[in-house]
Amino acid sequence: MHWSDKIADQIIRRNPDKEEYVCAAGISPSGSIHIGNFRDIATSLFVVKALHRKGKKAKLLFSWDEYDRLRKVPVNVAKIDDTMEKYIGCPYVDVPNPFGTEDPNYGAYFEREFEEAMEKFSIKMDYRHQAEMYRSGKYAENVILSLKKRKEIFDILDSFRTQAAQEGERDNYFPVSIYCSECHKDTTKIVAFNEETMEAEYECACGHKGHFNFNTDHDCKLAWKIDWPMRWMYEGVDFEPGGKDHASPGGSYDNSRVIAEKIFGIKAPIFQGYEFIGIKGTTGKMSGSSGLNLTPGTLLNIYEPAVILWLYAKTEPTKAFDFCFDDGILRQYFEFDKMYNAFKDGSADERINDIMVNCLMDESKEIKTVPMSLIAQLGSIVDFNVPMMETVFEKIGQPFKADEFGSRLELAKYWLEHCSPENANKLRPYRDWELYETLSEDEKKELSILHAYLKDSEYTLDELNTKLYDIPKEVFGAECPEIKSLQGAFFKFVYKLLIGKEKGPRLYLFLYAIEKERFLFLLDFSTPKTEIELNPPKEEVAEEEKVVYGDPDPVAPVAEEIDLEAFQKPDLRVCKVLKCQEIRKSHSCYKLTLFDGLKERVIVSSIKKYYKPEDLVGKKIIVVANLQPTRITGVTSEGMLLAATNNACGCQVIFVDDIVPEGTRIG
Repeated sequence: MHWSDKIADQIIRRNPDKEEYVCAAGISPSGSIHIGNFRDIATSLFVVKALHRKGKKAKLLFSWDEYDRLRKVPVNVAKIDDTMEKYIGCPYVDVPNPFGTEDPNYGAYFEREFEEAMEKFSIKMDYRHQAEMYRSGKYAENVILSLKKRKEIFDILDSFRTQAAQEGERDNYFPVSIYCSECHKDTTKIVAFNEETMEAEYECACGHKGHFNFNTDHDCKLAWKIDWPMRWMYEGVDFEPGGKDHASPGGSYDNSRVIAEKIFGIKAPIFQGYEFIGIKGTTGKMSGSSGLNLTPGTLLNIYEPAVILWLYAKTEPTKAFDFCFDDGILRQYFEFDKMYNAFKDGSADERINDIMVNCLMDESKEIKTVPMSLIAQLGSIVDFNVPMMETVFEKIGQPFKADEFGSRLELAKYWLEHCSPENANKLRPYRDWELYETLSEDEKKELSILHAYLKDSEYTLDELNTKLYDIPKEVFGAECPEIKSLQGAFFKFVYKLLIGKEKGPRLYLFLYAIEKERFLFLLDFSTPKTEIELNPPKEEVAEEEKVVYGDPDPVAPVAEEIDLEAFQKPDLRVCKVLKCQEIRKSHSCYKLTLFDGLKERVIVSSIKKYYKPEDLVGKKIIVVANLQPTRITGVTSEGMLLAATNNACGCQVIFVDDIVPEGTRIG
């Protein structure tokens, strides 16, 4: 049974006779909506579909939290308008749109961007705009109820805190923020409040002093942990997911669950915490200096909508998965196609059927499973020319037509150009004499045999494949004990002569599919060098930003002595780096996934300036394992790595010899 069906069964058992079930999701339009936030929608979407399969009426309710305050200005926004910081504290609907579009405000711009992407997924949602809900007075009764029970709310919130309340804090607590009538910010403080008339006097950081009547004035907003359960009650929410930070013990859901029951008199909806999404590979031109800005719309440049939903559907909410910008995406397409084809021909098992019915928004619309790897490999060779691609597919016995591979061709082209140019296969413009002159006489003989065969023979695909393996046997003898490695070496130098890389599309397919006149000259060294071969242009290599080191720091005096007991308090452990990932909007930090001998743990470290991910993955490092977890750049860090920091060397991680097992204590 799919995880969404299990949740749907829980919902029905709790309230079996409800006419329509409500599955909720919500996002604040603080900037472009990240793919991690999209898990909110996908999780609720699959539960709605599960309820529909069980014959129940259900809807997906989506709240735009546009009435939240602007907390910080994203890097890409600041580049457009460097004066936007003056709006920090204003609700998103009161912040001007800096993008020059027709959208009426900052929040509306990002809302439109996201909703257009949802249309491409064919996801239908019942949208709620929280600014309109508050300012129209629809929540007025609930705001007043919260004010009347403000001390009870304080006690609930205080019960989850580890720090004792200050004297007078309870009496001065208000669960609502007033937006100032002058500066429109929430930098206000209630200085007097009449419990009978529900009127308040407030002062704002801008200097304005105002009067606010909660019966008639509605430009205010409940604090998040009160706002959330209030909306559960108002909308009759049965299910809502949230990030694992909300799901943690004592987190937002635990607080709001108690407030829902004791203040608003309802049972909190079923909640499902979910893990965050990872990014595998670099995003090249897609990220730029503004940091990762990976929206569902961005992903649709390289993923089909059904494949994106499939990744969410096949993964339990509590487990992470990666969107791949490297060649991992080709494996994902392969796995999707395999499942989809099994689903369509009736050979799929229950698990695959459950996954596919969730990710396919319209089962009647057929997906053409033309292999994405072939499209990417061969497409770049023929410059993604559609008629030539049809010819290529025809020649290799897979006669796909443009209407079958057309949409994937554009996705493959975008992926190769913007995310993974190293995977593009481009024929060299001229012969590689430098490589040719390093070949042995036997290797040159192999090349001569290959060129003659391709030039003068007619052959089938199978015959060509056989010939490629036979050429090294002709030169070195079929009984040569090293024949397999010699065949491998032959393939490598042929690839390099053709496309400048040691690997590429399956060689027999490549040589059979592409018109001979496009590549034969690259294998023929019987004529003198051309002018361009005599003076080949130098390749431009982009210079990486280099870290500049200075003079060594002054040597600090030895710190105060500690005893052995104090030294043993830090638990220093050897950990292996399993993953190293970019963190959205962080210019200096990596998210490192480690194995500490017992389990996987995540730490955040500001070493991005000094290391590339490939420098770290697979290495063993030392971590302070018993350091209290803390949130850094939006990620919970469960420890700190050991590194040496000095002006003369920057930050240098302390690596451990691979012979030392993970989990070994240092000391």
